[in-house]
Amino acid sequence: MSVKYTAIRAAFELLWLSGLPRLSRMLSQSRGVIFTLHRVLPQEPEPFSPNAILQVRPDFLDYVIERVRALGADIVTLDEAIDRLAAPARPRPFIVLTFDDAYRDNLHYALPILRKHEAPFTLYVPTAFADGVGQLWWQAIEDIIARQEAVAFTENDEVEFVPTATRAQKEDAFSRLYWHLRKLPEPQRLAVLAEFTAKYGYDMERQCRDLIMTWQELRLFAGEPLCTIGAHTVNHYELAKISEDDARQEMIRSVDVIHAEFGLKPAHFSYPLGGPLSCGPREFRLANDLGFRTAVTTRPGGLYPRHLNQLTALPRVSLNGLFQQGRYVDVLASGGLMTMLGKLSG
Repeated sequence: MSVKYTAIRAAFELLWLSGLPRLSRMLSQSRGVIFTLHRVLPQEPEPFSPNAILQVRPDFLDYVIERVRALGADIVTLDEAIDRLAAPARPRPFIVLTFDDAYRDNLHYALPILRKHEAPFTLYVPTAFADGVGQLWWQAIEDIIARQEAVAFTENDEVEFVPTATRAQKEDAFSRLYWHLRKLPEPQRLAVLAEFTAKYGYDMERQCRDLIMTWQELRLFAGEPLCTIGAHTVNHYELAKISEDDARQEMIRSVDVIHAEFGLKPAHFSYPLGGPLSCGPREFRLANDLGFRTAVTTRPGGLYPRHLNQLTALPRVSLNGLFQQGRYVDVLASGGLMTMLGKLSG
């Protein structure tokens, strides 16, 4: 576990032991929290699984739903969340459940739990992923590094051979390559990724078809009363790294494709990756100009009435796969504490 996540875990332990989550729920002006989820899988991840942060177990999702309700929070839609932010008197606290990327395991493992608890949720769909031609590059580089004793990749126009025999070496290689790709402009990132995956015979389209729901499977969600379908661009590009016109087209086309498939126009949007490198004031303005009712980031924090003026820059709290301890849910569900932690980590 990285130094960052070790520090977060220590903070969660201290906060839970102190009793501050309960006090914060009583005194904070935060009215609710939006949770971010990606994958829901029953099996434990392999020892080298840097993307395990994106997956939670079904039993943990089940516990989260039961626990937040036991804490007095309602699980509501994004539209209901906005209504509660606008209420003159403080309403009951709320939690919003959101899932990014349309992983197939959401169908097999998450949907039955959500139906059992009658818990509404939002599913953000990147349309190229559902077409079977998306690039889940973060998983691709993990898969390649996992099965190699060494990898070669190009950085600063030089080819470097990096050992990946041990878990520590694999984690170091993944971190280096991940952040190298994150910092590249999108056209360069695509070129480096294409070279890297081709070198090791990795089929990106097959990976996408294996991991992501088809449009036919997604129709089950589009027809599910508990589900709100949201837009998540076409290609899952980091919008801040492409031109304004290209970013606008990524957003518009994703809405148009979903409308063509399901006959509905998404009113809610999720920025791919969602951190400061991926979206900012320009993207928030675009989402507002294009008429999205909300757009969510991955910047941690609770929701307050002031967010009525920032509906296309909403914070979310990640249900991170490294923190699947029941006691941490009390901390994660506290909008005031997550806002404080977000400011400290930012």
